[in-house]
Amino acid sequence: MALSFDIHDRNGWYFGAMTRQEATELLMAEREGGVFLVRDSATIIGDFVLCVREDAKVSHYIINRIVQGERVVFRIGDQSFADLPELLDFYKLHYLDTTPLRRPAAKRIECVLGKFDFDGSDQDDLPFRKGDVLYVLNKDEDQWWTARNIQGQVGQIPVPYVQRIDEKCPIVTTHAPPEAHMKKSNLHRRLPAHARVKQPRVPNAYDKTALKLEMGDVIKVTKMNINGQWEGELRGKIGHFPFTHVEFIDADSEECAED
Repeated sequence: MALSFDIHDRNGWYFGAMTRQEATELLMAEREGGVFLVRDSATIIGDFVLCVREDAKVSHYIINRIVQGERVVFRIGDQSFADLPELLDFYKLHYLDTTPLRRPAAKRIECVLGKFDFDGSDQDDLPFRKGDVLYVLNKDEDQWWTARNIQGQVGQIPVPYVQRIDEKCPIVTTHAPPEAHMKKSNLHRRLPAHARVKQPRVPNAYDKTALKLEMGDVIKVTKMNINGQWEGELRGKIGHFPFTHVEFIDADSEECAED
């Protein structure tokens, strides 16, 4: 079986705050070994747990976040890594107990219901009507989340305009194609290209691969991933960021054509 999940797709494998029992139940519903998720440790703030379906059981491996001077390492057993993607990449090829990592578990995505009509004010917004059901893909900011409608369109929604649905949502994967909301011209743009930040973002303090975005910053985009997490360089740091927070500088298309 090919081991091909994207180690940099944090939204795919990171499940945040979750109990041991919830993780076990979710992974036991999977049919194959090697399905996994990463959750926050419930006992030590800042640590993580790698939960893996192995044969007829679910194993929970603690990942300690250790500060060594100015460095931070992530330790699992007797192995240490610079970040979580590097750790996951290692266990794509090496066995934990009975299996390597094969793919992230499917997420039970939170559903919300439109309380008011929302027409949207720019191209990255996801318009909806009162009563529409939306799937929350990522809680980017306090007031703005990324969501998908039943037609598969993805975009930003204002949190005050929606309310949580009490009934359980159907289990769906988090790999809904955000490119459905991208400009078609962007998908064929030659890289590297420059994009300007139009929405600030402060990433999770423990995600060392995410870029901090400030209004007006210009990012050198080096890769556009289908999961919506693009890669680029900003202020000398290379990392990832959500495509919904930037827009390309049009002059790049002419400059790239001359390269």
